[in-house]
Amino acid sequence: MLKMAIITGFLSQTKDRFHEYNRPLNLDQKFELLSGIDGYDGVEIVYPYEVKDPVQTRKILDKHGLSIAAVNVNVKAEPEFRNGGLTSHNRAVRAKAVRFIKEAKDFAAAVGADKVTCCPLGDGYEFAFQYDYAQAWRYLVESFGEAGGYKTEVPLFIEYKPSETRGRCFVDTASKTLCLLNDMQCRGMGVTLDFGHSMYGNENPAEALVLLAESRYRYYIHINDNDGKWDWDYFCGTKHFLEYVEFLFYLKQYGYQDYFTSDTSPTRWDIKGTFEANSRMTNRIWALLDKIDSNELKGLLSQDDYLKTWRFIENNIFALK
Repeated sequence: MLKMAIITGFLSQTKDRFHEYNRPLNLDQKFELLSGIDGYDGVEIVYPYEVKDPVQTRKILDKHGLSIAAVNVNVKAEPEFRNGGLTSHNRAVRAKAVRFIKEAKDFAAAVGADKVTCCPLGDGYEFAFQYDYAQAWRYLVESFGEAGGYKTEVPLFIEYKPSETRGRCFVDTASKTLCLLNDMQCRGMGVTLDFGHSMYGNENPAEALVLLAESRYRYYIHINDNDGKWDWDYFCGTKHFLEYVEFLFYLKQYGYQDYFTSDTSPTRWDIKGTFEANSRMTNRIWALLDKIDSNELKGLLSQDDYLKTWRFIENNIFALK
């Protein structure tokens, strides 16, 4: 079985513009629910809004036999971060965002987590002539650089996303995230690759993964799906099955051994059933990839006749013999 985790905010009540879904749960109740979902033993927990006390958190984790995939630090929800935290023109606001990340690293070290991940959703823009892009980039390099340089034994992973809450996020693609890390020149950094963010950002997730895997930085995976128009956080394979197979193929080729963390929103569907669907789909595809002749497929990829590759897909992935 693969290492599977869930962002635990999705185990409780969620909201959209019109409705609330599921009932609110405290941390112990969320962990209890997760411990009963087949295929999972990991949590990604949100600092500082979901967890603050590492001793108490560790106690609840041990009670339910769970491990930590990552600590997710939120730098968008404070009122001061409305117009951007890490890229605010106000030095004190930028300092507060950096402090949140440093404190998340302190928490992660105390609770036994091996990484902190941060998605700077409040840092971006909506209109032409809204920002000095060079200055915003310097703010990102400076702010993330200071945060990443603190306690490098707890790596900081930057999660990119095309938009939300801003019309366009400054850190919106895999390539731009790598450019940011290269400009920072900071030890102990990585990239969180969310399949859905990549898909609706008009990337090919498998290609984005290869770009990261061929770099000198670590990477960490969020799984979900969407229609390519918005980050709906559907469960895996419902919209882009073959792209998800290709994504997993390359993860297997590069020897990925970290958690597959479900960044998936149950909303109208049963929480347990939704996440078990993610686990079943991902593990079945992974097992299928163990059975196919990877060397034959890689040989086909080095040629120019896609019809031969498609016949291989028919016979081995869709089993249309």
